[in-house]
Amino acid sequence: MRNIRGVRAITCAGVVALVLSGCTPIVDRHGYAPSQADLETLIVGVDNRDSLRELVGPPSASGIVNEDAWYYVQSVHNTRGFTATKEVSRTVVAVSFDDAGTISNIEQYGLEDGRVIVLNRRVTDDNIKGVSFIAQLLGNVGNFTAEQFLDN
Repeated sequence: MRNIRGVRAITCAGVVALVLSGCTPIVDRHGYAPSQADLETLIVGVDNRDSLRELVGPPSASGIVNEDAWYYVQSVHNTRGFTATKEVSRTVVAVSFDDAGTISNIEQYGLEDGRVIVLNRRVTDDNIKGVSFIAQLLGNVGNFTAEQFLDN
């Protein structure tokens, strides 16, 4: 009788441990943003791209059209059990440069400063509903004449 109770107790403890481990958050960290102490070592109007790279490292991203700014982006996501992943923190450090490549501005943004941006996907609509690829190919057979292909 004692052995059965011991096995039940161990089994119950194992099930409870398994259930509780499913509630433990999984933390994912992405990207890199320099700390406040690193940013305080930079001097606006004096430091340039080279000194910035040396002091805090290369950026996560840079200006899209030209190299007028560097962006350092870091985010932390939590996943708990079967729930959807939730972003719990985001830090974006934007370092702007003047025409000579000297730092002109340093800005820092957090998750609370962000907003949802709806992306406009420019995808061409095929306008063909319910027609397979083979049906499209075979649908044009016989619709052309030889005169349409001859130069006038």
